[in-house]
Parts: sequence; C-alpha cells; structure tokens
Amino acid sequence: MLDWMAWTWQTALFFGFVAFMLVLLTLLAIYRPETPRIGILRFPTTRGDRFFVTLIGSAYIFIFWMRFGGGSLWYPLFAAIVYGIAMFKFA
Repeated sequence: MLDWMAWTWQTALFFGFVAFMLVLLTLLAIYRPETPRIGILRFPTTRGDRFFVTLIGSAYIFIFWMRFGGGSLWYPLFAAIVYGIAMFKFA
C-alpha cells in the first residue's frame, strides 16, 4: 500500500520525531499553558508557532544547501539545529 513512498529509517525517524514533538507540545499546552510572546519576528508566537516556523525554516536550509552547496548533509543539519534553538529562544 505504501510502495510508492521512499521510506527509509531516516524518514521514519524524522516523522517519528515530528509526531513525538506534536504530542509533547500538546501535553505542554495542557499542563503548562503559555501566553503568546513577541520576539524578533514581531508578532505573538506560542511554542507551536515557533515549532512550525522552525520546521519551515529548516526545510529551506536543506533545500538551499542541496541547490547551492551540495555535499554532506551534516552541515545543514547543524545549521537547522542552531536555527531551531534561536527560534525557540528569541522568536
């Protein structure tokens, strides 16, 4: 049924991580609600908003790396992790 998808252990790990984070963010929203805060993005964001912006930004980091840089994917992974930390700290 899923033969058309290129499932590898890396793909499964990524989707498992996203699912885990969605459950974690849901539980945090239930047990530790937060008020939106305004950071460097200049609009109110919650943890879920910052997670979404981090996922979109990380996708762009990888797309630009594959288009203009190429080579090992460890470099954009490091850049995406740093970007995610910055989003959750400053956005």
